Amino acid sequence: MISGIQQIEPTWAVPKQIQAFCTTREGGVSKPPFNSLNLGLNAGDDLDDVLQNRRALRSHLPAEPAWLKQIHGTTVSTPTSRSDLLSGPFEADASVTNIPNEVLAILTADCMPVLFSSKNGDVVGAAHAGWRGLSGGVLENTIREMRHLSPDLLPKDIAVWMGPAIGPTAFEVGEDVLEAFAGQSQAILSEAFKSIAGSPGKYLANLYLLAQDRLRSAGIERVYGGDFCTSSDSVNFFSYRRDKVTGRFASLIWIEGKTPSSGYY
Repeated sequence: MISGIQQIEPTWAVPKQIQAFCTTREGGVSKPPFNSLNLGLNAGDDLDDVLQNRRALRSHLPAEPAWLKQIHGTTVSTPTSRSDLLSGPFEADASVTNIPNEVLAILTADCMPVLFSSKNGDVVGAAHAGWRGLSGGVLENTIREMRHLSPDLLPKDIAVWMGPAIGPTAFEVGEDVLEAFAGQSQAILSEAFKSIAGSPGKYLANLYLLAQDRLRSAGIERVYGGDFCTSSDSVNFFSYRRDKVTGRFASLIWIEGKTPSSGYY
């Protein structure tokens, strides 16, 4: 029996019609090691259990989420590209929409889910930002596609929430990850990558700091969140780095209703 889905709501300043939340691992029917609200179809879980979990999630939403086939890339799914899709999930790592009640969804288990909202609440976005997508420009591409949907939208009028991801004390990486962010300032790199004593070429990386820097470089002034660690919180979150075989939780956002309000509340 599903006991109820726990929701983590972003703490950010957005219009009232913007609805968003992140699920936890609690409230589903999946069995260990996917216990219990695994929403990922490709994690190795029983298909019937995942579909039952997704039906439970759907009861909290105005529509079936626009699920993506995430590939650690930088492609952004748009209303037009989704309407042109003949079948199956769209292969992308971000989505944008200006259509009321169209639910955007990102699945993660250590990578960073990033949610976006315009100041007027007329366009939203969601991105899957692991280190590959983040270094490749998935956040910047999401901002660009939001602005295509709302031509007068300025980056400074976009609010961003960085959802649960692996934290800076748990994300061990090698030189390849450091080199992927070589275009960012040396000051940021020295702060975001901390050498691990006794392990040459190994670092603890701060995804939140790297994302925040890229967002601010793109003109985003309102950045929220970034205070989670999926790896250290086994009660609430799935973590691939921690468990290897594990489920996925979802971060979701949509525009409620038909008439955007103006300003923040």
